[in-house]
Amino acid sequence: MLKHKKAIIALSIIPQYLLIKWLSHYPEFVETYYSNGMYPYISKVFRYMLGWVPFSFGDLVYAFAIIYIIRWLIKNFKRIKTDSKNWLIDVFSAVSILYFTFHLLWGINYYRLPLYKSLGLKSDYTTEQLVDVTKKLIVISNQVHSEIIKNDTLPIAIPYSKSEILKLVPLGYNNLKKHYPHLEYHPKSIKKSLFSLPLTYMGFSGYLNPLTLESQVDALIPVYIFPTTASHEIAHQLGYAAENEANFIGCLAAINHDDIYFKYSGYTFALRFCLNEIYKRDETLFDSISETVNKGILKNFKEMRVFWEAYENPAEPLFKITYSSYLKANKQDKGMKSYSYVVALMVNYFENNSL
Repeated sequence: MLKHKKAIIALSIIPQYLLIKWLSHYPEFVETYYSNGMYPYISKVFRYMLGWVPFSFGDLVYAFAIIYIIRWLIKNFKRIKTDSKNWLIDVFSAVSILYFTFHLLWGINYYRLPLYKSLGLKSDYTTEQLVDVTKKLIVISNQVHSEIIKNDTLPIAIPYSKSEILKLVPLGYNNLKKHYPHLEYHPKSIKKSLFSLPLTYMGFSGYLNPLTLESQVDALIPVYIFPTTASHEIAHQLGYAAENEANFIGCLAAINHDDIYFKYSGYTFALRFCLNEIYKRDETLFDSISETVNKGILKNFKEMRVFWEAYENPAEPLFKITYSSYLKANKQDKGMKSYSYVVALMVNYFENNSL
């Protein structure tokens, strides 16, 4: 009887997969009934349950799962040949349950209406538009930098601990919800990852656990980028699965924060993306525009670049290829390159809204 139930569960992955493929063709339905219907309640329940826990419960779940899987594979290795049918049923029943749980708790958000459509923005832009918005971002970034420190050659050092920043991050969303009520964020459940070192070597600054709906931030990244990274992970928590959309919303949350250090982190975050895009299009133009950026801001950019270079390793590209494949499997056709599409959102948004 148990084997029969396991077989049914294992085979259920087929109709599950077909259902998800069907849903992917109806983003308006997903947006209305899941992303803005069922999911906000699921997310709040998990944040109430685990937000008060001072450490990442999800990281412990992952650690236990890895240990259990390795132990199970070692114990059941011989069954691959002697009892291959039931071995496969065991494996696929577990995969089927995980597939169901992932999509029910969070994963269906990958198939919601694209953010540019829900905000009424265009999805493309010209180089002229990009340059115009970049110049505006340079002016405001230089201005905020000068408000913090009078010497334009010095980088900004945020005078808060990372734990203090995590406590302050939701305030940006409190301001943002005045314009976008669906971005209300309460209660909070954002934490420093227990596995920050391996996360850094993998090349990632944070992630959302789709099984516990906790947001984790790499505790080793420079403090300068901590506000926008944490804001990015909260955007995932609010149901914005696409990386470009989470980047954009996280940027807006930092910019709309009352704290000037958060504003600095947010504006320079947007500026860095736009400058990178200009560099891809015209290196000469990039050189002339970047000369107008305060040297202190460029030093903050270098600080971040040097940090990631220090953790480069032969395995990092493999992790990123794997994650890129994961993104493509969840309707982000460009994989990790979809991160660059945040520029389209920024250009079209900032062109029509004051900085």
